[in-house]
Amino acid sequence: MNREMLMLVEAISREKNVERDVVFGAVEAALAQATKKLYAGEVDIRVSVDRDNGHYETFRRWHVVPDEAGLQLPEQEILLFEAKEQIPDIEVDEYIEEPIESLPIGRIGAMAAKQVILQKIRDAEREMLLNDFMSRGEKIFVGTVKRMDKGDIICEAGRIEGRLRRSEMIPKENLRSGDRVRAMIMEVDLTLRGAPILLSRSAPEFMIELFRQEVPEIEQGLLEIKTCARDPGSRAKIAVLSHDKRVDPIGTCVGVRGTRVNAVTNELAGERVDIVLWSEDPAQFVIGALAPANVQSIVVDEEKHAMDVVVDEENLAIAIGRGGQNVRLASDLTGWKINIMDAAESAQKQAEETTGIRQLFMEKLDVDQEIADILISEGFTSLEEVAYVPIQEMQEIESFDEDTINELRTRAKDALLTLEIAREESVEDVSQDLRDLPGLTPELISKLVEAGIHTRDDLADLATDELTDITAQTAEEATALIMKAREHWFAGQA
Repeated sequence: MNREMLMLVEAISREKNVERDVVFGAVEAALAQATKKLYAGEVDIRVSVDRDNGHYETFRRWHVVPDEAGLQLPEQEILLFEAKEQIPDIEVDEYIEEPIESLPIGRIGAMAAKQVILQKIRDAEREMLLNDFMSRGEKIFVGTVKRMDKGDIICEAGRIEGRLRRSEMIPKENLRSGDRVRAMIMEVDLTLRGAPILLSRSAPEFMIELFRQEVPEIEQGLLEIKTCARDPGSRAKIAVLSHDKRVDPIGTCVGVRGTRVNAVTNELAGERVDIVLWSEDPAQFVIGALAPANVQSIVVDEEKHAMDVVVDEENLAIAIGRGGQNVRLASDLTGWKINIMDAAESAQKQAEETTGIRQLFMEKLDVDQEIADILISEGFTSLEEVAYVPIQEMQEIESFDEDTINELRTRAKDALLTLEIAREESVEDVSQDLRDLPGLTPELISKLVEAGIHTRDDLADLATDELTDITAQTAEEATALIMKAREHWFAGQA
């Protein structure tokens, strides 16, 4: 019988083109599974088959766990102090084994054993095929639609399957069985049964990779796609940069008579693509990203990571786009919050800001409106600037003599000190549970206090846009902080 086992292993190994050890492992698993059925509890059985003569031994074993952990699986575990009574030098996570009578192969249900062995072989074949596929380094999965699975599409490329989830499809795209499909390989999850490769047709990375395949200059390193923002199936924007002055980045991506960009558009169900020139200058980048709208002026707020963009009445609708699509994509592409406004709105906002700064200077510096307006006209917008800007810059103001300059700087420093003391006192009113929240810095706490946020519940009640207005964080950072603040609401509900 042992010789017959060896012959069976050899035959399966050759037929399925898998390692003999894989087949032996399947045989051991089948024997162990059959042996377990002789016991009432969930015992742990190990079978060891000699690769040379086919002889096999069977063991029942117990996993050694720390004494303080206790036994979670009494049929399979043993505490360390008990294990040491048998083997003095044994350690945690090792095993104690006890030889038991081996089950004769003839008594194993033939079908059950065969199923276990073949399943192990299929798993091994699947892993080998997957490893071979991934070793090619391909980023785009090219295959055909095989079937639907709970709303997801299972795609087949040879003997490899990928899963295109409904959320990763292009909206309104109708894929049917047998259709050719291309999608970005986003993740490989070996724990998933059937289709372990997760695909996406809506991810920005997919568009970038499509352009890489259509535009040889990208692969050659002459061009680079820096960022991409998509409204899948409708419109997208990509930002390109040329590393060679002789290469026009936009024209190269468009191609002769639009052949290259049209190839990408056709693959993505007609999704229109705006190709934007990337710039290190954030303002210039935003102006390009808002095309085809023409921008009149732009004001950058570094602290809030936002820009006020002024356009004329004719360009207002174009800049915003249908349903806010154009400005939303431009914001996603550049990473800046973009506020679109016309000249009247801009003038009103600037007037309000000027009034606020004038009031600040008059109150905190104890000066009249004339002095405050001179400071504003010279570009001063905060007490910090008045206090700490290089004195040479203030000496260039013709309306101020040296004594006036020194007095203004002294008053500004005194006002800042008073404000800091008041801020520290207000921070002391913050609840301890808010102070202890991970991710909250003293600077953020100070901003929250100024906005009247004193407890964790106050923070948890905020919406993402409300928090970004207060702290100037990104939407992702603000959302994460709010969700962290809400965790205690759901504690104990699981």
